[in-house]
Amino acid sequence: MTVLVTGATGNVGRCVVDRLLAAGAQVRALTRRPETAGLPDRVEVVAGGLADADALAKALAGVDRVFLFPVPEGAQTFVEQAKAADVRRVVLLSSIAVAYPESNMIGERHRAVEEAVEAGGFEWTHLRPGPFATNSLSWAEAIRAEGVVREPHAEARHAPIHEDDIAAVAVAALLEDGHAGVAYPLSGPEAISPPEQVRAIAAAIGREIRFEEETPEQARARWIGAGVPAGIVDSMLSYRARGGQRLDAPVPTVQQVTGRPARTFAEWAVEHADDFR
Repeated sequence: MTVLVTGATGNVGRCVVDRLLAAGAQVRALTRRPETAGLPDRVEVVAGGLADADALAKALAGVDRVFLFPVPEGAQTFVEQAKAADVRRVVLLSSIAVAYPESNMIGERHRAVEEAVEAGGFEWTHLRPGPFATNSLSWAEAIRAEGVVREPHAEARHAPIHEDDIAAVAVAALLEDGHAGVAYPLSGPEAISPPEQVRAIAAAIGREIRFEEETPEQARARWIGAGVPAGIVDSMLSYRARGGQRLDAPVPTVQQVTGRPARTFAEWAVEHADDFR
């Protein structure tokens, strides 16, 4: 059985690759830059992207199952090529933003991919994580240079999830039966605020880090200046604001699917301490 992993060099995709190899699966990876992918030798690497029909046809030949990174612009092309290749199972990395009652760009983009996959007639499973613990890597440069983190909505409490916990659920859905037709919400085990995350990183690296609260307007200008699309920025700020109004309750999905609890942000910080030093 060959499993295709798209987005294989990303934070979650690389963990999926490693877990599939550990489980004895044959792994193929689709990546735009094979020369810099740095994937294990046992992985068959195919060059190309999700909107490239020819590359997809090559990558999907003989594949039974796919871990799909969400690219709305390539969703229909993927579905067409996957159906032609007789792919049976697709596990999609989606987003909890799909379930928000209000419209938002992040949710709309992921919903488009979910709907395309469902229409393809596959055994589908949608993974809907909330914030990734890896999002805090965006603080690394400021921590190294200034020993400070600047963020809006200091009171917001969310439950960031370890990327490998997402991968553990993904691999279970890829290799085991009983997950078809399910959209899994995913989170870490505890809801914490940005200052609490900063304190966990400080403890992990043994260095004091200062937290400074920005206004939403300051954060918006900074993120847009860094090249983040305005619609994505507005969705992020809306999510942060909502987290300040109520506790973003953790969900037990990781433990229910894998049999072990999701890892805390403090555990993630210890594992990633070198990224902040």
